[in-house]
Amino acid sequence: MSNITAAVIANRNKKHFLGVPAPLGYVAGVGRGATGFTTRSDIGPARDANDVSDDRHAPPATKRKKKDEEEEEDEDLNDSNYDEFSGYSGSLFSKDPYDKDDEEADAIYDSVEKRMDEKRKEYRDRRLREDLERYRQERPKIQQQFSDLKRSLSGVTSEEWSTIPEVGDSRNRKQRNARAEKFTPLPDSVLSRNLGGESSSTLDPSSGLASMVPGVATPGMLTPTGDLDLRKIGQARNTLMNVKLSQVSDSVTGQTVVDPKGYLTDLQSMIPTYGGDINDIKKARLLLKSVRETNPNHPPAWIASARLEEVTGKVQMARNLIMRGCEMNPQSEDLWLEAARLQPPDTAKAVIAQAARHIPTSVRIWIKAADLETETKAKRRVFRKALEHIPNSVRLWKAAVELENPDDARILLSRAVECCNTSVELWLALARLETYENARKVLNKARENIPTDRQIWTTAAKLEEANGNIHMVEKIVDRSLTSLTANGVEINRDHWFQEAIEAEKSGAVHCCQCIVKAVIGIGVEEEDRKQTWIDDAEFCAKENAFECARAVYAHALQMFPSKKSIWLRAAYFEKNHGTRESLEALLQRAVAHCPKSEILWLMGAKSKWMAGDVPAARGILSLAFQANPNSEDIWLAAVKLESENAEYERARRLLAKARGSAPTPRVMMKSARLEWALERFDEALRLLEEAVEVFPDFPKLWMMKGQIEEQQKRTDDAANTYTQGLKKCPTSIPLWVLSANLEERKGVLTKARSILERGRLRNPKVAVLWLEAIRVELRAGLKEIASTMMARALQECPNAGELWAEAIFMETKPQRKTKSVDALKKCEHDPHVLLAVSKLFWSEHKFSKCRDWFNRTVKIDPDLGDAWAYFYKFELLHGTEQQQQEVLERCISAEPTHGESWCRVSKSIQNWQFKTPDALRAVVKELSIPT
Repeated sequence: MSNITAAVIANRNKKHFLGVPAPLGYVAGVGRGATGFTTRSDIGPARDANDVSDDRHAPPATKRKKKDEEEEEDEDLNDSNYDEFSGYSGSLFSKDPYDKDDEEADAIYDSVEKRMDEKRKEYRDRRLREDLERYRQERPKIQQQFSDLKRSLSGVTSEEWSTIPEVGDSRNRKQRNARAEKFTPLPDSVLSRNLGGESSSTLDPSSGLASMVPGVATPGMLTPTGDLDLRKIGQARNTLMNVKLSQVSDSVTGQTVVDPKGYLTDLQSMIPTYGGDINDIKKARLLLKSVRETNPNHPPAWIASARLEEVTGKVQMARNLIMRGCEMNPQSEDLWLEAARLQPPDTAKAVIAQAARHIPTSVRIWIKAADLETETKAKRRVFRKALEHIPNSVRLWKAAVELENPDDARILLSRAVECCNTSVELWLALARLETYENARKVLNKARENIPTDRQIWTTAAKLEEANGNIHMVEKIVDRSLTSLTANGVEINRDHWFQEAIEAEKSGAVHCCQCIVKAVIGIGVEEEDRKQTWIDDAEFCAKENAFECARAVYAHALQMFPSKKSIWLRAAYFEKNHGTRESLEALLQRAVAHCPKSEILWLMGAKSKWMAGDVPAARGILSLAFQANPNSEDIWLAAVKLESENAEYERARRLLAKARGSAPTPRVMMKSARLEWALERFDEALRLLEEAVEVFPDFPKLWMMKGQIEEQQKRTDDAANTYTQGLKKCPTSIPLWVLSANLEERKGVLTKARSILERGRLRNPKVAVLWLEAIRVELRAGLKEIASTMMARALQECPNAGELWAEAIFMETKPQRKTKSVDALKKCEHDPHVLLAVSKLFWSEHKFSKCRDWFNRTVKIDPDLGDAWAYFYKFELLHGTEQQQQEVLERCISAEPTHGESWCRVSKSIQNWQFKTPDALRAVVKELSIPT
């Protein structure tokens, strides 16, 4: 009984909430003021706030114990534990492996679910659309609410659009757009009237201000009617500015704070000059400060610190730093010089004087002290003071001598050579100031003191030559080489040649010749003598030392009198840099040593002929005939001499003799050409028919025969001649071009194309044939075919300048520049491309560039006559008379023989007597201005 009573009492005392889960949001002890917190794991996955948890009521205690026994672990509702396949609770079979049977079962379930889903898909989609439409009707977008208003905007006019105000334009306009202050400039008449300090209480009708007052008339214009003194107005304005500047002065001490004159200069100096990062400056300051503190006796650290401050605009700090550095290192001349540079001129003098006291043997400090002085007298005083401390400084002596007049300079130099007896410059300067006798003594003393210097010897040789002792020059040069060798000096050919060039430039011609003669054979192997001496002569000519070059050639010809190449080089040198007399004298010696050299004879005859001495030229050629009896060149030169001087019968007789003794193709061609020029066509054709039978492989004979027949209007015979010529000479490009041009003139365009096509097959990769074919199409007006053919031509001949030059001007104007760039990449040094670029600049009116490119063209290929003709035409239109004359003279000197337009004019039979200037002017008339 007692046991039952105890159990009943225990159940009665048990609280009803024990074992029951806490309600949602319950925090233990909240009634007592306690606080708590809830974590994500307490809440579980995201759910609606109105949902009620399934675990709100706990199962009975007995069942809960059984459940706890079954489950080893409580369910973890954390999001990180959620799995799409098995959920929160975990898989019942998570410990078992997932095999193929499981995978097959999952696939079957997925297919079943997919099939069930497809059955109701249509209904579900329709339901979703209906719900969405219902939602849009209940809650429409703002865009849909204004759709009817936006449709009505289509009827708004542009005027109504323009009257619509901007957003916010009507609110707070005065606060947002404050009106700018307006200033009216004061008329000059007011200034002019108040220059004298007088005042007026009435309006001047002429001032323009009266128009602002009702009832006051103006004289019709707002400008003053009286005469104004503009100079006084300017003075008044300057006075006003000075008054404003003087207002910033100190009223107590009377000292002006702002200098009116240097006001703007000071403002300019305030502009920071350093544009770098300020952090870099700070780092540099720290580093340099560390260096200075670590090693205060290191001058570069102080200099770098001062220059850093100078760059950043803190000049005063830089001055302070450098002066502290000078205190720490009083023996550093770099520091003192940097301090003098940073200080203003007056302070710099004091700094440099202090430096001179600390380092009296520093040459740089004394020179800086002299530079700081402005008067010559003060400079002299500084230098003399410096020479007291440093009497052996050549630099100081030279600087001091430069400030003196010749007499005082001679006295100074005489003292200088005593103190610095090893300075060649001082000895030579003293010798130049002395008389002839004294100069010889000075140079002798210099040789005693400095026996290893060549300049003293060469100066002595120049001195003797200048005073007429020519015989002494060679002796002095020879003695110099002997003395220098005895004193162990190596004789360097290059150095001595440089001395010879300097001697020539100073006017000592004989001295330079003696030096060349003395040193030309030193250090040269016997088998290399010829080439080495030719190189020496060319070097001297390049340095404009023509006498040295002559001396080299003279010595070379003396050693190799029978070498034709040296004679030719010497002759060309005299032709370019000498006189006609020197050239003829050289050629006379040349033909005496090399009588079999035809070109030397011809150069001598041409020189005489160009000078107008025809009998002398004939005499030279007659001597040449004796030395070379069957020479074709001499025969033709004699014929040319006679024909140029209108001695046609004599020329014909010479040609007849030449055909008898030396029947060459050129002799036959010249014979026919002379008859053709004299309009004796039958005789010319007879000679050509004989010639083509004997020399059928000489294409010029066929060309001349066809051209004569064309001139006689016998086009069929000419075509037949060209055809026969092409069979004999299939590689003659001009013959193919002549044949095609004849067919084109006859109007048979197809045959012309065929001829050029056959020519390209027989002669592949020949740009001239492609160019002619392109021009045939252009002349026929078939530009598209020409462009296609140009593309093919450039593929076959990518480096042909003639094709690129034509391609540039086949393009439209905007595309020409691009095409010219491509052409220059392919043919950078081709004269035809350079000429085309010059013409392109001409067409664009870039005359300066055009002139530069013309000069470049004629320099690369002076034999291209077309370039000279275009250049001359350009100068005639856009150059001065001097420029025109210069181009003409250069063209005559170059004697061009090639070029399409040039050959068409110069080789025309009507112009057979044209000289170079005549041909140039004739070509210029035919050329058109590039467009």
